[in-house]
Amino acid sequence: MGSSYQQHPSWTVFVSAVVLTIATTATAGDSATRPLHERIDAVVDSKFGTARPAPICDDAEFLRRISLDLTGTIPNSSRVRTFIADVTDVKRERIIDELLSSPEWPRRMADLFHVILMERRGDDPDWQKWLEASFAQNKPWNQIVYQILNADADDEDNRSAAYFMFKRLEKYGQNPVDYPGLVRDIGRMFLGQDLQCAECHDHLFIDDYKQLDFQGLFAVYKNTFVRRDVKFPAVGETAMTMPVEFVSVFDPTQRKTGPRIPGGNAFSIPEPKPAESPAPKKKQPVPPRPEWSAVELLARELTRPENRQFARTTVNRVWYALLGRGIVHPVDLDHSGNPSSHPELLDLLTDEFIAHDYNLKWLIREIVLSKTWQRTSRLIDDTNSPASDRFAVAIERPLMAEQLLSSVVRATGNATLLEEKENASDSEKPDADNQSAAGNADDSQLPTLAELETAFSTAFANEAREPEGEFQATVKGALFWRNSTEIQKLLNPHPGNLIDRLTKIEQPTSLVEELYLAVLSRFPTADESSVMVRFLNDPIADRETAIRDATWALLTSVEFYVNH
Repeated sequence: MGSSYQQHPSWTVFVSAVVLTIATTATAGDSATRPLHERIDAVVDSKFGTARPAPICDDAEFLRRISLDLTGTIPNSSRVRTFIADVTDVKRERIIDELLSSPEWPRRMADLFHVILMERRGDDPDWQKWLEASFAQNKPWNQIVYQILNADADDEDNRSAAYFMFKRLEKYGQNPVDYPGLVRDIGRMFLGQDLQCAECHDHLFIDDYKQLDFQGLFAVYKNTFVRRDVKFPAVGETAMTMPVEFVSVFDPTQRKTGPRIPGGNAFSIPEPKPAESPAPKKKQPVPPRPEWSAVELLARELTRPENRQFARTTVNRVWYALLGRGIVHPVDLDHSGNPSSHPELLDLLTDEFIAHDYNLKWLIREIVLSKTWQRTSRLIDDTNSPASDRFAVAIERPLMAEQLLSSVVRATGNATLLEEKENASDSEKPDADNQSAAGNADDSQLPTLAELETAFSTAFANEAREPEGEFQATVKGALFWRNSTEIQKLLNPHPGNLIDRLTKIEQPTSLVEELYLAVLSRFPTADESSVMVRFLNDPIADRETAIRDATWALLTSVEFYVNH
């Protein structure tokens, strides 16, 4: 009887359906409980097609890249030696967690998001401290952005966040306040939508960008202004009493809108309360913040979980910062005519980011744990290079000015010396009057951190108000490496720095090994070691000068300049 049941067609269909249902349910459940980095890899791997993905990077490449991404600087030679010698399976996960727990992590995030948000418009120590403190607390990203856009001068703990809006409301020369520029930047930074061309009409080339979207933001931010009654950067707001009216240059029909985020509904503006009687005799220098604040309303509405576009834009920017290309690329042109390369991946990251309360540290940890992030930048087959939007091979990109400075200081072994110089009291700093008559001692003194920051920013940072997206080598950068007195001073021997250490190593191959580990974060190849040893043993050259020249050559190499 059992045999006849198995052969019955309806029974076979029923059993097959049950098995399929169980298998599908198990797979879906398994997928939901798998770590995010594994699900990232599953989506990315499914898009390779015929392209051959690059293998996972070796330990040296991994350590250098993870150190640059999570701490903004390269590892020192001793850490490279220890990490490469470690044979445990969990060493990569362990070093990721170690770097994420280090004090260098919030500094790196502060530097990165300062450049992303301010685009070299200026520097403010309180803004920088606030950013760093926010990342040190692992404050949710939507809370950080809410505080940036709310710009509340009465909130003493977070008032430095107003610097974002403050700098954009400043006048430059005879130009009026650039309110359209502020609206554009809020759309670009936090919603991935560049609405600049939608100010006077619907965008001519992007169907999704409407004039109503621009005007809904403009209705709010045209009522903001720079406060001059306080000694710190602060933004004021006048009460919004009526919708903003506008017309298209192509259609004379009068339209109006209240505050709204792009794609959302306009908020009704409450009727103003009747003025108290009698009116105050003394005019206040700055109007108090309105009881109904359109600025606060938009900050809250934009960062709510229901506004998925905010979370989507954030994960896309983070992906771009870590992998060199956005899932939607360019990152500030997210619209239906520019579809994402991996829609499922973008949805997955957006959902998980919201579900984990906008935890940037968690998100970044999951991305760098993925095989996708850990692929090498070395192609298997140069004749069949996969498209960059497949993420089948790591995308090399030049270091930011801040990363480059920190890495040069770390490579030359001058980090501790510069910190001591920075912290030294005036009485401990060298007295120019007591330098030798020849003046050589003064020429060899280390520059200050402030001097180095200015020099590197001038040579390698983008111009103000230019997004730092695509980095390219420049003539001024090349001239800096060739002629900079700051670089030459870093390459002078100082107690305990790299040049000082190298001059004390007698064995040439050991010297070359330490040089490569310190500067390029890897061991030299046999050919590299042989060539460098011959150069250092040249009887014509002074040994210290040869060591300095060899170090300079590695510092100015493409390998050092990019995140490889």
